[in-house]
Amino acid sequence: MYNRYQREYRGVSGVEVGKITALQGVEQIYDMQLVDQSPIGRSTRSNPATYVKAWDEIRKLLSETTAAKLNSVTAGMFSFNTTGGRCDTCEGAGTVSIDMQFLADVEVVCDKCGGRRFNEQVMKVTYRNKNVDDILNMTVDEATRFFVDKRAILKKLAALRSVGLGYLRLGQSTDSLSGGEAQRLKLASFLSEHAKGEAGRLFLFDEPTTGLHWSDVAQLIKTFRDLIDRGNSVAVIEHNLQLIEAADYVIDLGPEGGDGGGEVVAVGTPEEVAGNPRSITGRYLAASAIDLRESRR
Repeated sequence: MYNRYQREYRGVSGVEVGKITALQGVEQIYDMQLVDQSPIGRSTRSNPATYVKAWDEIRKLLSETTAAKLNSVTAGMFSFNTTGGRCDTCEGAGTVSIDMQFLADVEVVCDKCGGRRFNEQVMKVTYRNKNVDDILNMTVDEATRFFVDKRAILKKLAALRSVGLGYLRLGQSTDSLSGGEAQRLKLASFLSEHAKGEAGRLFLFDEPTTGLHWSDVAQLIKTFRDLIDRGNSVAVIEHNLQLIEAADYVIDLGPEGGDGGGEVVAVGTPEEVAGNPRSITGRYLAASAIDLRESRR
């Protein structure tokens, strides 16, 4: 449906899809956002701070300090992608790759910068006694407390926290993230760029709760609710009961997995699915100690 929608209604070409008999309500959809678990990219210089553009605000702040002015350090010198401030050897990655011939390449800490990514001129710049390396090694939660009075930075970091990524380090390479983390980082990027956002978007998620603690799932549900309250719609492929219980509408496919599935077993609210004797998911929903009505509020 996603690719056919793109091709026929948005003028964007896509891969061939299976047959459908009808597609209703598409005129109410302004845009579609497919948020899956595919890798974000292969650049070792990409990190959560750059991905949600929090780094743009942080390097601007660092460049305005007295230390930066005394050492002739500009905001551009805090970039991982341009020469001038980054380490010339690792090119801002903090690590270098060693060719092992017939074995997989090995990443080791850069000898020149010691993994700090920037040259000595940039390292002399501090904000509240923290240099660029100190800041990059902060978790999102720690950085939120550190930049507590900087609204522009907090706005970007809040997007990461809202999807349960407060434990990530600002400078952690995005190619080290799991599929679930990558998916939530993509959502955080959207949230940081569209604080208010246009209504009428359809978001498609593929098991976004992968690897999340129940408290983080609760926070993710809150974020989904926020998207819906803005006038958007959220469709999720998921097995997590906590999220299923919070759904407005459930389509249960089964009755088994793989070759034993593919049928629509039950549809409706979580309460309705819980009362369907054919639904295996419904049995678990019925046995859950969580109040279904309360969990959707």
